[in-house]
Amino acid sequence: MFETFNISENTQIGIINLSQFAITHQLEQKRDIELKGRESLVEYLLGTKAEIIYNEKGKPFIKNDSRHLSITHSHDKLAIIINKTEATGIDIELIRDKVLRIKHKFLSETELADANENITKLIVYWAVKESLYKVYGEKEVDFIKHLKVSAFDLSNKGKVFGNIDKHEIQSKFELEYQIIENYALAYCIKKIKS
Repeated sequence: MFETFNISENTQIGIINLSQFAITHQLEQKRDIELKGRESLVEYLLGTKAEIIYNEKGKPFIKNDSRHLSITHSHDKLAIIINKTEATGIDIELIRDKVLRIKHKFLSETELADANENITKLIVYWAVKESLYKVYGEKEVDFIKHLKVSAFDLSNKGKVFGNIDKHEIQSKFELEYQIIENYALAYCIKKIKS
């Protein structure tokens, strides 16, 4: 039911299929499925029960634990990344053509030109920017002005670089993405030291 993989000695990811989880645990309410799925996946990754709390900006934390956490879900998939040493972000998105209608709301002209109407690549851009947004952990972010993603060649799995460029914060990150079934998963690997 859980799919897990280690990104590095400090970082691990877990993914759960919410439909299967709901059947196994006889859950019907969407909110209950997501809540119980999240709790079970965190417990599985940590090897112990843990309480997830949220700060006033909506960023999740593990209560009484210094590890960093990011959570995402889309349709039947829920994914969590845990990093022992630094802030992290993860996003999973169902690949669908709805992105064609909203691409101009989150991509710069350069990013739009690179994606070139490729639905999967547009979704990867979206997932990478969502991951950066979660690393940043604050509100009031303009996805076009403040989150920038370098051009990349699309494959089933790849590396991409992104920047958070907002006032006093100028940070560059290495991220990875994977195409899993009909989803795009993106996650932060590390902050690049200047």
